[in-house]
Formats: sequence, structure tokens, C-alpha cells
Amino acid sequence: MSFSPALALYAAATAVVAPFAGLWLNSRARDGKEDRARLPERFGRYTSLRPAGKLVWLHAASVGESGVALSLIETLAARDPSLSFLVSTGTKTSADLVARRNLPRLTHVFVPLDSAGAVRRFLEYWRPDLGVFLESELWPNLILAAEKRRIPLALINARMSPKSLARWSRWRTAGARLLKAFAFVAAADARTADALSVVRGKPVPLLGNLKLAAPAPLVDAGAREALSAQIGARPLWRAASTHEGEDEIALEAHSRLIAEYPNALLIMAPRHPERGEAIASLAGGAPRRARFEPIGDARVYVADTLGELGLFYDLAPVSLVSGSLIYHLKGHNPIEPAKLNSAILTGPHYESFQDVFDAIIDAGGARIVSGADELAEQVAALWRDDAARARQCAAAQAATAQGAGALGETAEKLLALMPARANAEAAHASA
Repeated sequence: MSFSPALALYAAATAVVAPFAGLWLNSRARDGKEDRARLPERFGRYTSLRPAGKLVWLHAASVGESGVALSLIETLAARDPSLSFLVSTGTKTSADLVARRNLPRLTHVFVPLDSAGAVRRFLEYWRPDLGVFLESELWPNLILAAEKRRIPLALINARMSPKSLARWSRWRTAGARLLKAFAFVAAADARTADALSVVRGKPVPLLGNLKLAAPAPLVDAGAREALSAQIGARPLWRAASTHEGEDEIALEAHSRLIAEYPNALLIMAPRHPERGEAIASLAGGAPRRARFEPIGDARVYVADTLGELGLFYDLAPVSLVSGSLIYHLKGHNPIEPAKLNSAILTGPHYESFQDVFDAIIDAGGARIVSGADELAEQVAALWRDDAARARQCAAAQAATAQGAGALGETAEKLLALMPARANAEAAHASA
């Protein structure tokens, strides 16, 4: 194995800061970013029991990757009912998503800190037969420790921004060493496949973006009917997954719309639901979904709940996919509104979903806006022209319908890795 000074320095640095991790996690828990009751999991200490038999471990960073992991688990379970699954994630929202899906034979844990002790305890406790990392959530100590334990590893749906790929190019020795730990690597887009092929030193296949293969988000018919009755015929648009700084832009755009459409309604859905109270205050005391407050004649409604992404995209004829109006945020996933026929608007900063947005925009399935004036102008234009809005939605749907076979092909590749562990252990035992 090639030696990487960068990875050695990383291991040393994590050893130095590990004793102070508790202070950092407690601070995050006070801010609502960690589940205080489950903080021991971040140190590799668990109360859930490891299931008997073959265990597939999937690591996903946040909500989007967790959704892909859950779809993949369903596909794998259908092909091999003997499998059990462990999903590790890093955020409370992703933990809530996994809990709501409540798939059989599935255990969720928070990913351990990338320190030697936490990683060792995690791997010793769960003893996974296969480890699957999704997209770009790569923790060096965790990966190298799993490799040392002869756990077959896969990196799937690899999807990295140009900036991330540039870092991989600069730190090629470290990147090559990490990628060497994976028995299988597959990319979600051509840009990532080409770059990782260079770093890995052998071709990285492009199987397609697994997020495109995911079904449309679930829509609760009863909740939709109830909200639709409250909204009536009012002109409606949605600002989805907003961040601090974008809320003000959306509210300013809405104030411009109200000058032409006095009864217009904006549904504000923050990326982090705990910001609901602050947004409601910013909007002059807007009613909040989390508090079961009716919409009434309010001009803004705050959708600060989890698990209702599909509901509000399905209701709104036009949606701003936020995280894109401010440079450092890099955008959010446009696939959900595309699959639920909500006409997509986005800011210019969507680097994290560049490949998907490029395909949608090239097909005429989304419009780019910069600032409150353009946002209001495009919302109004889509409200006025039903035919143009329908054409835009159809184009977005067509662009996101590709890659439907990626999920099944990925599942087959992963199942083929399962015997590799048994063979490796047998060879090791006889050596």
C-alpha cells in the first residue's frame, strides 16, 4: 500500500482532538444539532443489538443520501431476504427519515466520530459483512480501519462538485490510497467518473445517479386534501429548503407578488425545521405547520415539519429549490419537484447538483433566477401561463426519468461482493 503523508497527518490530528470531542458534541446538542440521548453512539457505544446473520452497513451523510440508502435497502432485501441492514448517518433529520420509513431488519445509528477509538468500537460491535459509502461522505479513519478488518467496501453513486474533485487532484496520493480500500466504486455522473478514474488508476464505471431512480416522494392524500381546502384557489408557490439569508429574498419576492396578486400564498419550508419559529417571526407571525396552526388568510405559511416534502411540492404549482441563491450553499435536489410536477426555479448556485440541474435546464425544465425581482417575475410568469408551466414540468420529468436501471445494477454489484468476505476470511484462516 502506498503511504500518504496527508492521511498520516490526519490520523495524528484526530488523535489530538479526540479528547475534546465531547465538548463539541455537547455544544451541538445544545444547538439542537445532535440527539443528546444518542451521543454515546458517536463514540461507538450502542444499546441496540447486532442482528444475527449477514449485515450490510450503509453510510449516508444526510437526508438525500439516506433516501437513496433506503431505496437500495428495499432492492437488496427483495433479492436476498436473509440480509439485515445498518444505516449510519450524521444528522438528526436523516435519523428521523430512517425512523419514519421503518423498514424491516434495519437498524439506524449515528456515525461514529472519525477517531481511532470510536471507529474501532463501531466495527467490533457491528461486524458488518459489507460496507457501502454513498456519494462523497468519506471518513479516512473509518474507511482504513474497515479495510484492515477485511470488510469489503463499496463507494456508490459517487458525486462530487468541481471544487471537491479539484481537491482530490491536489491530494492525489491520499485520494488514491482511500479509493484503493474500495472493492467497487461507481459514479453518478461523467465528471466524477472521469476524475476518480484518474485518481484510482483504473476505470470507475458510470452507473447513473441513484437519486434519479428513487420514486417520487410520498404524498399523504388526507393531508393534501385538508391543506388544499384551506388554500382554495389562491395563487401558490413554495420556497423549499431555505437557509438563513434566503428567507429574506423569498419574502421580498412575495411582497412584490402580492402587489399584483393580493391573495397570493407562499409556503416557506426551511431546510432545518428547527428554524421554523425564526422564519415565522421574520414573516410577521406566520402560522406554522409544526404548531398545527391553520393557514387562514395568512400570506405566508411555514412548513417546518419533517416527512412532508412530497406533500408541499405536490400542492405548489411553482417551487424555488433553495440553497441556490447564496454562493456558499451550493444547491439542493431538484428531482423531487420534477417528479411531482412543480415547476422548478433555482438560484445560480447549484454546484452540488450540477449534473442533474444541467440536464433539467438543458431540457427546458427549470429557470434560473437571481434575487427577489427575478424570482417574483418568474413565479408570476409561470402562474399566468399554464401551458408554459406544463411544458416545463414535462421537460423536468423526462430529464429525471433516466437511469431507472441504476438501482438494480448497483444492488447486483453489491451482492456480488458479499462472498468476497467469506472467501477472504477462509483464506486468512488457512494461511
